Amino acid sequence: MPEPPYSYEMRVAVLLVVAAISGAACSSTGTSTPSTTTPASSSAVATTAITTDVVSTDVVTTVTDPPSTEPVMTEPPSTDPTVTDAPTASTDSTVPEPTDSVPADRPFDVFVPTTYDASRPTPLVLLLHGYSATGAVQEAYFGLQPLAEQRGFLYVHPDGTTDARGNQFWNATNACCGFNNDVDDSAYLMSIIHQVERDYNVDRKRIFLIGHSNGGFMSYRMACDHADTIAAIVSLAGATFADASRCSPSEPVSVLQIHGTADATIAYDGGNIVGQNYPGAPKSVMTWATYDGCTPTPVPSAETLDLASQIDGAETSVETFAGCSTGIDVELWTVAGGPHTPALSATFAPSAIDFLLSHPKP
Repeated sequence: MPEPPYSYEMRVAVLLVVAAISGAACSSTGTSTPSTTTPASSSAVATTAITTDVVSTDVVTTVTDPPSTEPVMTEPPSTDPTVTDAPTASTDSTVPEPTDSVPADRPFDVFVPTTYDASRPTPLVLLLHGYSATGAVQEAYFGLQPLAEQRGFLYVHPDGTTDARGNQFWNATNACCGFNNDVDDSAYLMSIIHQVERDYNVDRKRIFLIGHSNGGFMSYRMACDHADTIAAIVSLAGATFADASRCSPSEPVSVLQIHGTADATIAYDGGNIVGQNYPGAPKSVMTWATYDGCTPTPVPSAETLDLASQIDGAETSVETFAGCSTGIDVELWTVAGGPHTPALSATFAPSAIDFLLSHPKP
């Protein structure tokens, strides 16, 4: 199989993390709880420095355990989240008994905020990593766990399947990134949602996904397949199906697409991956505006955002669609000059989470 153009997906994020946050993204006061199928040796809490390759066309660099003078992503101190036994399943009668199960070879952890109250329905957010990344690397890059503690939502950052090249992927659309692999990640992610529903009191009107690149493609796929479950998605540098007929959402889903105009991996205006077309950011949101009953033409907003720290000023413009179904929004945030893996500003994660939490199922 030819080398995909995005084969170094997200690996540069480790360099950004090591240089910029020194493990701060892992700091919180909630509890990280393994799924009931998780072996005792498995945990999403990092215990050693993350090792990965940063690949370009002319240099290969390996980031291993840095010297003692460099920041190291290690196990959080004892005041940070700990791994505990899963709680008793919720007795909420609104949760159906699922028929699927969580594959034991892909365990996951649930981060539970300290404010969690089993008597109160709680939002659930799933973060989906990019091609060749992992859930832990994606969390280090996005830094959503502290927000889960602050905002009080349940949080999972699972791992995709490992392909023949040793890269983890999500089998999302025909363009990205299963490459003739028949793994059913749509069913797998639903099995995670059902497992969390069994163990916690999940607010079934507030189940959200956010993903980068391949994870963004997979977020769109979940909105297509499980619109009755997913309330809203955020995609950074992902895309929906190029063929709109391949997606038939049963009900509206709120969508936010964030994309840099200088993305050389998943092009802002669309392209193809090993011969399979994907739509650009404008086309992706226009397609979902149609699904959601909105007017077909986006409306520019006067609002601007600062999402990329390496670009001066508020570089991100906002476009919305009018006339959508009640409680539904479709938005495009265009990062002028933004690359595929931007150095995220301190406002990126809060802005993305704000969009999700403000868009429950009507």
